Amino acid sequence: MASKYKGSFLHLLIKCSLFILVLCAQFGGGQKKKENMLAEKVEQLMEWSSRRSVIRLNGDKFRRFVKAPPRNYSIIVMFTALQPQRQCSVCRQANEEYQVLANSWRYSSAFSNKLFFTVVDYDEGADVFQQLNMNSAPTFMHFPPKGKPKRADTFDLQRIGFAAEQLAKWIADRTDVQIRVFRPPNYSGTIALALLVSLVGGLLYLRRNNLEFIYNKTGWGMAALCVVFAMTSGQMWNHIRGPPYAHKNPQNGQVSYIHGSSQAQFVAESHIILLLNAAITMGMVLLNEAATSKGDVGKRRIICLVGLGLVVFFFSFLLSIFRSKYHGYPYSFLIK
Repeated sequence: MASKYKGSFLHLLIKCSLFILVLCAQFGGGQKKKENMLAEKVEQLMEWSSRRSVIRLNGDKFRRFVKAPPRNYSIIVMFTALQPQRQCSVCRQANEEYQVLANSWRYSSAFSNKLFFTVVDYDEGADVFQQLNMNSAPTFMHFPPKGKPKRADTFDLQRIGFAAEQLAKWIADRTDVQIRVFRPPNYSGTIALALLVSLVGGLLYLRRNNLEFIYNKTGWGMAALCVVFAMTSGQMWNHIRGPPYAHKNPQNGQVSYIHGSSQAQFVAESHIILLLNAAITMGMVLLNEAATSKGDVGKRRIICLVGLGLVVFFFSFLLSIFRSKYHGYPYSFLIK
């Protein structure tokens, strides 16, 4: 009886051992298959990166290299609409900055297979836009090696702008990869300054016998007003942050010139504010002229009405823009 139980136990032990060996073989085979698949994906991405810094993806490539596991690399994706019929000037401007950043990474000494830059164009991957419920372009997203993208993995383009340096800071926060941005030499500013100096120098030389215009208070006043208008309209903010000129929704083609947040603005918005400030200033100048001049009373009355109309109408317009950006602001005048 003891030998019978002993034989049954040995038989059961052999079966369990064989079962464990089969499981280990299957697990090892599956693990090796994943490793081979990952190696193939990384090799393919590295090959594409050697040809161009930004890899173009369609729907199939996006699902294979970005969404599908396994992955041990981070991917930055710019969702855009670059085709001419889309008329997305912002997309082209953002793409230029994105190319600068990708080239800086591609040709840096720190370049590795841990980070890749890709782009999905709406006309080549409309299904990807639908899958992600994306209705605006351009949009930058980071897809981490593990897990799903979080809210911070979507770049806040509307608030920060799309300058390559700002994108590099965001990537450093999400991936710990530091990218030093290298821009190609741009001599346009130097050439423009040289032309301006030459023009002013030539004008002074031609008028060297009569330089009374230098003491023209009206001219200097106009120049000072131009500088004030530029600064108060946010031109310096545009220069630092590099925001888009306007925003066009690729779904319905609607263009927004005024940003809906008080934390950001478009370039077109600063131009609108500049013109409104100039119109209000012109109205104040006309009111002052009507009050201080000693000409015909009827003419002064017309100047006063025109100046008052400029101030009232354009200040109301300016106040309505302020209300649209600072939600909850209670005051308005004529235009809501």
